[in-house]
Amino acid sequence: ADGQMHKNPGYTTYTTYSLWDTYRAAMPLMTIMHPERMTDMVNTMLAINDEQGRLPVWHLWGCETDCMVGNPGIIPVADAIIKDIAGVDQERAFAAIKNTAMNEGRGNGLRMKYGYIPFDEFGKENVAFDMEYALADGAAALAAEKLGKTEDAKYFTERSHSYRNYFDKETGFIRGLDSKRQWRTPFNPRSSSHRSDDYCEGTAWQYLWLVPHDVDGLMGCFGSREIMLSKLDSLFTASSEIIGEVASSDITGLIGQYAHGNEPGHHTIYLYTMLGEPWKAADRIREVCSTLYFDAEAGLSGNEDVGQMSAWYILSSLGFYEVEPAGGRYWFGTPLFDKAEIDVPAGVFTVVADNNSAENKYIQRVWLNGKEYDKAWISHADIMAGGELRFEMGNTPKCWYEVK
Repeated sequence: ADGQMHKNPGYTTYTTYSLWDTYRAAMPLMTIMHPERMTDMVNTMLAINDEQGRLPVWHLWGCETDCMVGNPGIIPVADAIIKDIAGVDQERAFAAIKNTAMNEGRGNGLRMKYGYIPFDEFGKENVAFDMEYALADGAAALAAEKLGKTEDAKYFTERSHSYRNYFDKETGFIRGLDSKRQWRTPFNPRSSSHRSDDYCEGTAWQYLWLVPHDVDGLMGCFGSREIMLSKLDSLFTASSEIIGEVASSDITGLIGQYAHGNEPGHHTIYLYTMLGEPWKAADRIREVCSTLYFDAEAGLSGNEDVGQMSAWYILSSLGFYEVEPAGGRYWFGTPLFDKAEIDVPAGVFTVVADNNSAENKYIQRVWLNGKEYDKAWISHADIMAGGELRFEMGNTPKCWYEVK
């Protein structure tokens, strides 16, 4: 990345890091299926940090393109710390995370000055930049906590709440804000101007949910769980019309204003599980898997983006998805297969769905290694240990876990 020749570092170096896309599911899937490759991928990213002064955003042929928003390189590096990926120097990894998170370029300096990125000083995609920085900060905080770095964890946790500045209680949406804390007007949550408005390849409807690291905080913005759930319901029933002469062509795979064809919304359905209504997650997951994926030309509803679209399907078909960036846990949805086996270092991790069918798509009870399980998620460590995750499926909507 520094334009210089380097000696063989002793591991396989990688490029084509479409990290804004792949941190969401492709990289987490890799930590399950090919953890040995993650070692080399993360070490390559740490070398890139040494060479260009920060972790990669979107590296192509060894060169930084900077073509997407936020600090997506922080998330897989933090994930490697949380999941104890072998062969990664965790102190070096956190130093790269912190170095990148404190870099003042690409609007982050404005964010540290104002607490958010104002649109009158950062002309476009300001909300998207800030929200992606915020969730990367959330991942940095988790890595700091894991390493016992209390002050860093506190700082990055607080900074990960920057998105709250954009929440407009009157409209119930995330909106562009200037340096005098005035909203950008006019405002329409279905409006899009490709790569030149407050968002990045999305509308206010889609960006409203881009806080997987702070779901309780977003609930607080709405005022209650019930209000948030009602708004989430509306996402899938709102008009799918996108307004704007130069609307982003990346907003595809629409169910209402939910856009499965682009990455910022990929975690959104699983918010239902986090909020205590997992049957709604099951309904939408089955709808997406059956209508937006098929084995023919145009069988994906959007750009594959170096594996992200397929990785969403693979994880979701197994019955779970890593919602929180670097969270180390996978939230349950609805398994598609009666039985699936994953080779992991400790042996085989098996997922069984008893009484599974198109009608019996709702989880009734869960067992982990023969013991009844009362959580809405499974940890990465439990998957990698091998064993059996068993779902009892039925046609009755049910919440089998305590909602906190």
